[in-house]
Amino acid sequence: MDSLQALFSDPTAWAALLALVVMEVVLGIDNLIFISILSNKLPEHQRKNARRIGIGLALVMRLALLSMIAWIVGLTAPVFDLGWAGPPNAAGLPSFETQFSWRDLILIVGGLFLIWKATKEIHHVVDPTPTGDVFDTAGKKATVAFSSVLVQIVLLDMVFSVDSILTAVGMTDNLAVMVIAVVTAVTVMLLAAEPLANFINRNPTVVMLALGFLLMIGAVLIADGFGVHVPKGYIYAAMAFSTLVEVLNMFSRRAQQRKAARSS
Repeated sequence: MDSLQALFSDPTAWAALLALVVMEVVLGIDNLIFISILSNKLPEHQRKNARRIGIGLALVMRLALLSMIAWIVGLTAPVFDLGWAGPPNAAGLPSFETQFSWRDLILIVGGLFLIWKATKEIHHVVDPTPTGDVFDTAGKKATVAFSSVLVQIVLLDMVFSVDSILTAVGMTDNLAVMVIAVVTAVTVMLLAAEPLANFINRNPTVVMLALGFLLMIGAVLIADGFGVHVPKGYIYAAMAFSTLVEVLNMFSRRAQQRKAARSS
């Protein structure tokens, strides 16, 4: 207890904690969007449980990884080298890294999975097929769907957890600060899960926007795995701008609906 009091009497510790909480919350948005879209495919009475379990597993994974920081840091060590980096770019540097670590492989596989899943969901929205019996019955089929959703959530939780903890390790070397930041960020995710999922469910166009975000995030994960590091500020600025445009479109549609209702 005394060590914690000494820690948080240090202004630099508070600054590190605030910066890390903000970063972890921003990184958690990706995870939360994926969980919200997947959980909305379940029967209504199962959605809340799926979101809670998914976010709970995200917290467990992050805390477990924090307890193995030395192993996590070791994930960045190269495990093999392709020996060819492609033609040089304009700066005369290789097009991508030739050495790949376990972290790189996890990001690449996770990015591919995210792109595959987002593409599949976009196809389902654009060209829906009748699958009502899968989700509307209370029998075995619904149970299988719930299990399938949980498996997909766990797989992406793993990818986002590794990225989250490596980000935390890069920002501070204080374990207490990292634990508090991770718990705070996951708590925010838990509080925001229900409103976000309901908002996505009520606005079909937002579903397509969120799936577009997942496509972009998947591509960024793959690029990061190949050593092409896109600044996260650019990614979230693009997401924020797209969200603003969609909000303006929603206001425009509602104004048109009110106008049509008054004229009828």
